Amino acid sequence: MANVIMIQGTMSNVGKSLLVAGLCRIFKQDGYKTAPFKSQNMALNSFITNQGLEMGRAQVMQCEAAGIEPAVQMNPILLKPTNETGSQVILNGEVLGTFSAKEYFNMKKSLLPEVKKAYDTLAKTYDIIVIEGAGSPAEINLKKDDIVNMGMAQLADAPVLLAGDIDRGGVFAQLIGTVMLLEKQEQQRIKGLIINKFRGDMALLKPGIAMLEEKCKKKVLGVVPYLSVDIEDEDSLCQRLEQKQKKGILDIAVVHFPHISNFTDFNRLEAIEGVSLRYVKKAWELKQPDMIILPGTKNTIEDLLFIRQEGLESAVKKLVQKGVIVFGICGGYQMMGKELCDPYGIEKKATIRGMELFDMKTTFEKQKTTTRVKGMFLNVLGDLKELSQKKFEGYEIHMGKTEGHRQSPFVKIAQSSQLDGAQNGNCYGTYVHGIFDEEETAKALINALCQKKKIDSNILLKNTVNWQSYKQKQYDLLADAIRNSLDMEQIYNILKGGG
Repeated sequence: MANVIMIQGTMSNVGKSLLVAGLCRIFKQDGYKTAPFKSQNMALNSFITNQGLEMGRAQVMQCEAAGIEPAVQMNPILLKPTNETGSQVILNGEVLGTFSAKEYFNMKKSLLPEVKKAYDTLAKTYDIIVIEGAGSPAEINLKKDDIVNMGMAQLADAPVLLAGDIDRGGVFAQLIGTVMLLEKQEQQRIKGLIINKFRGDMALLKPGIAMLEEKCKKKVLGVVPYLSVDIEDEDSLCQRLEQKQKKGILDIAVVHFPHISNFTDFNRLEAIEGVSLRYVKKAWELKQPDMIILPGTKNTIEDLLFIRQEGLESAVKKLVQKGVIVFGICGGYQMMGKELCDPYGIEKKATIRGMELFDMKTTFEKQKTTTRVKGMFLNVLGDLKELSQKKFEGYEIHMGKTEGHRQSPFVKIAQSSQLDGAQNGNCYGTYVHGIFDEEETAKALINALCQKKKIDSNILLKNTVNWQSYKQKQYDLLADAIRNSLDMEQIYNILKGGG
């Protein structure tokens, strides 16, 4: 069976996902076959495996760091919020149903055998498993039926490293308070503390570390600096979604829906020097971009009503009339049609008018489409004609069926020869996530935007690097920083039971 270690945090967004990714990379570098694991993840960023199963993207990112193929056993439960009080529950990669918070809380203990089965499958295959917790283990109102923090640590008999975020302030209270609120046997599972996201003079921190170790009776295993690595973020708390200022040669505005999902679709474009990719919530923030992207969403109808109420829909349509390119993906693509119909109440039992940029209708169905795809752009019309015949790879995650009438299709799916998407003037749409990740596709898009703007695309593309190589370099930078910050000798001792 695999050796195991677990990263828990004092609260959400303390950097657990990146710490797990960094440790996975270090163990890989040191010759160990390593897998990440998170029993329950709540996120709208998801991924489709080669088996057509859905899992959280954070564990996919950690798999990339570990150099392994993602498998749904690494994230057996995925919660995708549909509103303020309910989520769609994905179990072992497939939809179990949509439940209120109370309904899920009452049932989640019954899912523990599935969590154990998934973990045991990995433990028989890998040398090391790095488990990620969720939120805080000290949520005393939720501890009774916990399956993701100390409950998971007990199930896997995992030693725990507890991380706190010093950048947000109050790290000593975070760590001490969390330890104090745990039961004695839970406290004994904590084998070390980590202070994360540090910026400043270490000499000023040392007295605090000494007091922290005295109060907690736990060793601080390291202080990890605030890292400037370009790696996918776990959730919408990430800084990417707060980028609003136009700084680049090309300006791409992504509409920030309340239920935005899979915004990692745009990381490839954001990595190109000279491209400003910003997220907008208000109509006045749009200004005059070179392209507007309507991204994926977990609740297409609610988010369409939101942008309609905020005046964003009207602002987008006015910019379309001025020739601005609009590109919709998945839920954003569905919005661009004439009508959205939800007869079964999948999102909201209603039929509403779409943005009327495409002559098509979307009907929400009970069956969810989850599949990886390869394909090719068709003869693309308008300003994005540079995309014609370019190949792409990606995945589809949606519960709607879209039927067009007099609309030109946009892409062709290789596996099924199915025509997908729509194009009309300078409006384009598709169900395919990750459609910009291929090098040739990204370059063709940049070329097209530069031609429209009458600027030389070489200014932006001359320094571009291979996207996959770029990501691997970022994982190495992450591993180097964590290896230099943490007491890795002691962490190996903890892994082997000597903590």
